[in-house]
Amino acid sequence: MLSFGFSLRVSAIASICFACWTSCALADGSWPQFRGASGDGIVASQSVPTAFGEDQNVTWKTGLPGRAWSSPVIADGTIWVTTAVERAATDEERLEMMRASGIEEKKMKQLAIAKAIELKLISVDLESGSVVSSTDLAVIEKPDAIHSLNSYASPTPVIDGDSLYCHFGTYGTFRVDRKSGEVVWQRRLPLEHGVGPGSSPLVHGDVLVLIQDGMDRQYVTGLNKRTGETIWEADRPPFENATPDTSKSYCTPIVITDSAGREQLICMGAQWIVAYEAKTGNEIWRLRHGKGFSVVPRPLFQDDVVFFSTGFGKPELWAVRVDGSGDVTDSHVEWTTAQGIPARPSMVLHDNRLYMVSDNGVASSKSAVDGEEFWKERLGGDYSASPTLIGGLIYFGSHDGKVTIVKPGDEPEIVAVNELDGKIMASPAVIDGALIVRTDAALYRIEEK
Repeated sequence: MLSFGFSLRVSAIASICFACWTSCALADGSWPQFRGASGDGIVASQSVPTAFGEDQNVTWKTGLPGRAWSSPVIADGTIWVTTAVERAATDEERLEMMRASGIEEKKMKQLAIAKAIELKLISVDLESGSVVSSTDLAVIEKPDAIHSLNSYASPTPVIDGDSLYCHFGTYGTFRVDRKSGEVVWQRRLPLEHGVGPGSSPLVHGDVLVLIQDGMDRQYVTGLNKRTGETIWEADRPPFENATPDTSKSYCTPIVITDSAGREQLICMGAQWIVAYEAKTGNEIWRLRHGKGFSVVPRPLFQDDVVFFSTGFGKPELWAVRVDGSGDVTDSHVEWTTAQGIPARPSMVLHDNRLYMVSDNGVASSKSAVDGEEFWKERLGGDYSASPTLIGGLIYFGSHDGKVTIVKPGDEPEIVAVNELDGKIMASPAVIDGALIVRTDAALYRIEEK
């Protein structure tokens, strides 16, 4: 581990603004985006059951069509989820389509492909679990192949007022009126994802921000949220010794305010993390983090420091000051570590400690001050969903449907292990003391009975 003499600075302006935004966003009882209103997976004011299963503390369970790893979003008593209903290909058709796409034989085993996909937006009543509506957004013939662990509907939608923004990467971006179900506008920004879409959108002010880091092109764009028209585009910095495969990324941006009052759009990608002005796309600072690519975990921010995983390759955890300008590679790194860092799940930052689970199921706790490890504990299984801190406990959901609950602290205290039918790939939502969990087959409302 490298350490650069980190001393935690208190950023009063950033902390106050962030806290105000979080409390205001949560006041209306909503879960508007990936990882909640604050985008960090923390719900301090609520608690949900520590014991649950198919026959325990499940208020309702509703089956969902298609396959999708997007997380549920909630507002005004309605849960919204996106999905992709696939027209399945036979084994022979699958191989034929992949060969036609120029995919190497050695890569075919880890990929999946459909003959066509129907992209849908589904609304579910929060109280009863009944499906209220299903909106057809698009039919895509002959979509690209995706990784077998991915889906064609992995980006999480965003609720902004009466609008809901659904993003499917290269397959389309849609603004939907939540009350009427009408598609107000749609855009299609072609991109070669390589293994399918992943980055979720962000709404900030009048701008809908999309990270477009593909194999063919890497850029960030800001769209007019009302019309869908492009306001700005910002190409990524040049890569060093990168192939198309190691240029792609799937991260979701965050917006922060530093101690100088500068608002920053933080966009993590392959080799570089860059801060932009959200309104204009002008670059504020950039930092080269190495050879990491296919980045999924969403960055976290505290006290003028951003924490991020460098993604695939050999995942590393970096802590970087956000008070710089220009290329800050040699001046603003606080510390780095490469011990047990996730390439897929995001992390939780609580009481100056970072809590995480590696893709292969090893949970750990590290100091936000210097990156030193407090503990690690094997949970077992594989993980893609991000952990959520709810009422002082951290909930980890695995591919095999197990939810392990850990109490944060000096030692790894496992409170409970619960199991649901199906696979957990989507991060959960929390509202009104209820845990909303999406598996590969169903949506659950879990609460004390």
